[in-house]
Amino acid sequence: MELKRKDVLALGEMGAEEIDLILQTADSFKEVSTRDIKKVPALRGKTVVNLFFEPSTRTRVSFELAAKRLSADVINMQTETSSLVKGEALLDTARNIEAMQSDIIVLRHPASGAPYLLAKSLRSSVINAGDGAHEHPSQGLLDLFTIKEKKGAFSGLTVLIVGDVLHSRVARSDIHGLKKLGANVRLVGPPTMIPKEMAEWGVSIHYQLDEAIAGVDVVILLRLQLERQGKGFFPTLREYSRLYGLDRRRLQLADRDVLVMHPGPINRGIEVTPDVADGLSSVILDQVTNGIAVRMALLYLLAGGKNV
Repeated sequence: MELKRKDVLALGEMGAEEIDLILQTADSFKEVSTRDIKKVPALRGKTVVNLFFEPSTRTRVSFELAAKRLSADVINMQTETSSLVKGEALLDTARNIEAMQSDIIVLRHPASGAPYLLAKSLRSSVINAGDGAHEHPSQGLLDLFTIKEKKGAFSGLTVLIVGDVLHSRVARSDIHGLKKLGANVRLVGPPTMIPKEMAEWGVSIHYQLDEAIAGVDVVILLRLQLERQGKGFFPTLREYSRLYGLDRRRLQLADRDVLVMHPGPINRGIEVTPDVADGLSSVILDQVTNGIAVRMALLYLLAGGKNV
């Protein structure tokens, strides 16, 4: 089976079969990272360009490692030193990159919808590495991969997403992917941070963490975007931590084999206590490892490869 699309822009527009294909392919590639020589020739001769308009060391490095382990040539565009600061438009910049025979462009941009502009205008494949508060599909996929690896299946699982859903592209990708694969999804956070219309997505909305966490199989903590603190979304960091921070007591309310996840970077002591972040239930570092395999799968499938 092949991935019959030129671009990967959102999990909301993918079917369950496509998501399964990516996860199966990622499983095949994960072994590569355990070898002494962590490289296969699958993308030899291909060029991948990381075009990031927002700082994101984790995602950019993950895509860079994924491309290099597939033997692709990688170019990292630094927007602060490029012609972009001279006023060159996004599309003009991308067309110049494509003229250099790029095959795949990985784009992170603060404006929701920016990857769609490139995708419809370029022959190169486009991967959305996060656009505004819209989606972050590769993070959603690596979260799904980690859950499947640890739990085996999604049917019957209850997943709790905690925190600033309003501004979280990760939350949106996770919700779409989890629902398509058959999981139940709960959201919990301050009323100011959970859009009420998300109830129409087939999720349950809660405002008390102790109530929402009861019996869940997976807890996905969202990064609290501290730059938004003080804009009226919640009173203080201390108050947020008291009401929505995950500690050992609250974790005991979940299922005995609960998984604790976080897209990173963690605000320790606010979103989660250090003993939980580093505890036996935490699979946060597994998410980082799995991110490389998932992004290898995306690059490979978009370059025309069939699942291996």
